[in-house]
Amino acid sequence: MKALQEGAYVKHFQYGLGVVTESDSQRTSIDFDLHGVKKFVTSIMVVEQAEGTPPRRPRRRKKAASAATRAGSL
Repeated sequence: MKALQEGAYVKHFQYGLGVVTESDSQRTSIDFDLHGVKKFVTSIMVVEQAEGTPPRRPRRRKKAASAATRAGSL
């Protein structure tokens, strides 16, 4: 199997619906709606294109530097 396009919405028999986050000829990472990120061997993974568009996900915020970290860098 060849690499999948990043951002593709796919369906896996065990984990359900998810979005391809990374894919090459060796490995594929999929961020599933209910199960989080899972990594697969591309050549043996079984997924099918899902209908519709993936749900919007909140952007992850960067953690603010703590006071101890800022004091140590001065």
